[in-house]
Amino acid sequence: MKLYNTRGGILLRHNDCLHLVDENWDVLINRDNLHEYLTFKIKTSEKISSEEEPRLFHGDAFLAPVGQQEVWAAGVTYLKSRDARMEESQASGAASLYDKVYDADRPELFFKATAARVSGHNEPVYIRKDSAWNVPEPELTLFISSGGVIQGYTIGNDMSSRSIEGENALYLPQAKIYEKSAALGPCLLITSKPIAGETAIKMNIQRGGVKVYEDATMVSQIKRSFSELTNYLFSECDFPHGCFLMTGTCLVPSADFTLQEGDVVEITIDGIGTLVNTIAYNPKHKS
Repeated sequence: MKLYNTRGGILLRHNDCLHLVDENWDVLINRDNLHEYLTFKIKTSEKISSEEEPRLFHGDAFLAPVGQQEVWAAGVTYLKSRDARMEESQASGAASLYDKVYDADRPELFFKATAARVSGHNEPVYIRKDSAWNVPEPELTLFISSGGVIQGYTIGNDMSSRSIEGENALYLPQAKIYEKSAALGPCLLITSKPIAGETAIKMNIQRGGVKVYEDATMVSQIKRSFSELTNYLFSECDFPHGCFLMTGTCLVPSADFTLQEGDVVEITIDGIGTLVNTIAYNPKHKS
């Protein structure tokens, strides 16, 4: 089943039927038996008619599926990501850092965003004006309850300023954390069992209506298990509302590619849907 956070309220789609769920988003999703709870909740929720559905369920209606949760991210969890990070950091002499963390027991985990810096489906994401090399990073993203249990999945776009991180690995917070540097959506997929390894992750980038990048991978290509990443994240952190964890990327545009204002990024993950964002500069910092 799919849970949508929208301007018209919380919508639950199950078996081709849409239901309106009258609850607080943070309270609703932060439980250790979310699938079981929603299965029960459907029985008492208002069913949306096919005539009413277009009013509530349209392109501009979607909000990011995040309330008071923090968004974290894992790095260098795919071999291709390791190679890309080594390439961008060659000049700074830090390439070996990424090789070591890929093989280390402890994963790379970093804070990515508060809810206020997260874009939803059909909303813009920003590139930094002080970075010459900017890329999207499509990532399967976990929703983890405050009890440390994975409850759902969404699509994440971990925007990255590769020229800044490549200059010095200590600049990673500036390369990763800024206004609208993350996107989540379009929904939260709630399943009774873990997402399958053969689940496909796809990304394409369009510029002026022309496709300039396209690639795909599978979840099974990740080096670390989701439970491993979750356990490290929760080992010394408490998340009273739960949290979102981006699990890393395997789709990396070539070194001669950088995003431009107006580019459209489409990320599709089987079973979840497609997250669409347009590239923009922060109007407050554009000049």
